[in-house]
Amino acid sequence: MHLDQQYYVYILASSLGGTLYIGMTNDLLRRVQEHREGLVPGFTSQHGVHRLVYFEILEDVEAAIQREKRLKAWNRAWKIRLIEESNPNWDDLYISLV
Repeated sequence: MHLDQQYYVYILASSLGGTLYIGMTNDLLRRVQEHREGLVPGFTSQHGVHRLVYFEILEDVEAAIQREKRLKAWNRAWKIRLIEESNPNWDDLYISLV
């Protein structure tokens, strides 16, 4: 493994307070772009879940996988609180990353 490798756990939303999706990737910009363009078949394309509202950076793939699983198991209120602690307006963070 490269020492500079980073992994991202992210939350996408359909809109403010809308449908949520949690994922993990080693290339956040590419993965979110794939969701935005509908290249990821399934849940996100079916429900219009394209807005990046939260992400974390981790340096260990196992830690990232465990964090993704943990967040997916959280109840909706906890997920919303996590998003709103750093992004109260549910702004699309993707725009500020490109």
